[in-house]
Amino acid sequence: MGASRSLQRSSPMRLLLALVGLLAFLYYMITPSSPSSSASDSKTLNINLPDASQPTPTAALVPPKTAPEIQNISMNNLTATANPLKNQEKLLILTPLARFYDEYWQNLLNINYPRNLIELGFITPKTHGGNLATVKLQEALRKVQNGSKKNRFAKVTILRQDFSMPVGTSEKERHAMKAQKERRASMARARNSLVFTTLNPTIAWVLWLDSDIVETPPSLFTDLAKHDKPVIVPNCFQRYKEAGVWKERPYDFNSWQDSETAQNLGKKMKEDDILLEGYAEMPTYRALMAYQRDEKGDKRTEMQLDGVGGTALLVKAEIHRDGAMFPTFPFYHLIETEGFAKMVKRLGYQPFGLPNYLVYHYNE
Repeated sequence: MGASRSLQRSSPMRLLLALVGLLAFLYYMITPSSPSSSASDSKTLNINLPDASQPTPTAALVPPKTAPEIQNISMNNLTATANPLKNQEKLLILTPLARFYDEYWQNLLNINYPRNLIELGFITPKTHGGNLATVKLQEALRKVQNGSKKNRFAKVTILRQDFSMPVGTSEKERHAMKAQKERRASMARARNSLVFTTLNPTIAWVLWLDSDIVETPPSLFTDLAKHDKPVIVPNCFQRYKEAGVWKERPYDFNSWQDSETAQNLGKKMKEDDILLEGYAEMPTYRALMAYQRDEKGDKRTEMQLDGVGGTALLVKAEIHRDGAMFPTFPFYHLIETEGFAKMVKRLGYQPFGLPNYLVYHYNE
């Protein structure tokens, strides 16, 4: 009987201790980790990540501290019309930038469209020249974006290529026929990376402007947009000096109307072969826009095209959204911008050119 009374006296104490232990366990389970514990966990999670000498993991892997904003955008309200200024349509200017020319930059700044409606996108190659171009571009952008608010561009994106250029950068090396397939495939890859990264749902127009286009009318964008075409390209010429006299000559031969000769050449080619324009070794007898210029003709004269160049190319953003990209592979024996034109036509659109409206390429 004595042992039983002792057990009865100790039971409330044991129950109290058990209750305290249970509450402590529940508190430990529901209390958030301390900062020091999080830091320790983070170190453990990152132990296999690259060190500081390696590329930084994408910021997308880091969850936001606060809930991200949710945007609702009605694509039915997005227009690309003949009067973009009236409708406040946003323009995205994209430039693959292998070298930085002051003339290119000054010409870009002279485009007379409100800066708050312009976004810029650049992609620079993984080369020594690309490094220099990136530094100069950043310096030029810093002056503009830190200056007067009305002169700032709405957004600027600079991408660095994660692949190397396959050929040299001199004009002779770039335009050698044997280098074209690999070179233009690389250029197409850069263009695709750039447009897929920068094209947001508010953009109405995309203007492709090469980094060696150093002279255009300030009204370039609005002049081209007035034609209200899905894809339109001006004629690209080059100024040069001969015997002390300034002259000009056609430069871009990638804007053309197809020929039966070229089509027959394509039928005889292997699947991975490409047709090239402007080379005596491959006569295509296409009607090149470069040679359709009438010096006294109307600058608004249009011609339908089957191939386009990319030196100055205006595209309605919906065309890219519909799937038109720059083939990095032979597409109907065409590649890059010429392949893009073919893809545009396969999607049911018609590219156009302006043979009497000129832009000028840098003369190396």
